[in-house]
Amino acid sequence: MIDKFLGLFSLDMGIDLGTANTLVAIQGQGIVLSEPSVVAVKKGTNIVMHNGEAVGDLAKTMLGKTPENIVAVRPLKHGVIADFSITETMLRYFIRKAQKRKWLLKPRLVIAVPSGITSVERQAVVDSALRAGAREVFLIQEPIAAGMGADLPITSPTGSMIVDIGGGTTEIAVLSLGGIVSSESVRTAGDDFDNAIIQYMKKTYNLLIGEQTAERIKKAIGSAAPLEEELIMEVKGRDLQVMLPRKTDVRSEEIRDALAAPIQIIIKAIKTALERTPPEVSSDIYERGIVLAGGGALLRKIDQVISQETDLPVRIADDPLTAVARGTVEVLNELDLLRPMLWDYE
Repeated sequence: MIDKFLGLFSLDMGIDLGTANTLVAIQGQGIVLSEPSVVAVKKGTNIVMHNGEAVGDLAKTMLGKTPENIVAVRPLKHGVIADFSITETMLRYFIRKAQKRKWLLKPRLVIAVPSGITSVERQAVVDSALRAGAREVFLIQEPIAAGMGADLPITSPTGSMIVDIGGGTTEIAVLSLGGIVSSESVRTAGDDFDNAIIQYMKKTYNLLIGEQTAERIKKAIGSAAPLEEELIMEVKGRDLQVMLPRKTDVRSEEIRDALAAPIQIIIKAIKTALERTPPEVSSDIYERGIVLAGGGALLRKIDQVISQETDLPVRIADDPLTAVARGTVEVLNELDLLRPMLWDYE
């Protein structure tokens, strides 16, 4: 009752604090912010460029293009905080931007974190959020949030399986009765897809490309299985022999080969989680199949490859990119009921 009363004077938020992107959702409003988890700072300092505004979208445009005195930083690596101070700065910026105006009380935050992180890593997220301006912080494991955002019946006695392929980690969990029955968390995900493309271009074409170019290639012609009509894309980079700009054409078949290794790591982790699942819950998974969430779920035909490898039906959640964030805000709607599923800190 007190929480609901205090909620009238604050704008509580659910946050998907991702390695690649941060999403903020608000009760009754849905997703209000979705920006890259990037901050541009003056080299050797924590001073944010452009009068403190070089965060998110603006900062990402600077990746790989900054002069020597500016560094574009991604403060999270594999789902955990790598740079505490810059994460705090980024969170404060996103919270302020989502709020749009001043509220009487500081907000309560529900933040999704990888299931495999340590207690020290969890505490770092909480400390960063509190210093960024939160009144109270609740942490929810990403696969639970993704399951809620994908409308899975996670509090029922029926088993459901979610695979959340994010930027830095892939979170795999079998959910039942509001908890995790079996899980795997691997630090192989969308960023590794991009890195595999970068390494392929370097090895095969002697062409150096940046993270943003690799991401564009992945989105434009990347796939996990053969396409009905194969694609081709012109790629520009720097020739590593003559050190001058060069362009070349790349086919979707080549990118598929480059992505095969990280995809197999994810599939192996899915199989491991399935092997650890109790028989009764396994029968539910056999009937209901696997649900994919996260940006990695958008890779062409990845659902088909996982289905073939596991012999289970696989579907992609509606709007998989926002599933985790939508799940966090659902927690705010039912905080009293769902509090046992959370780690809470004040």
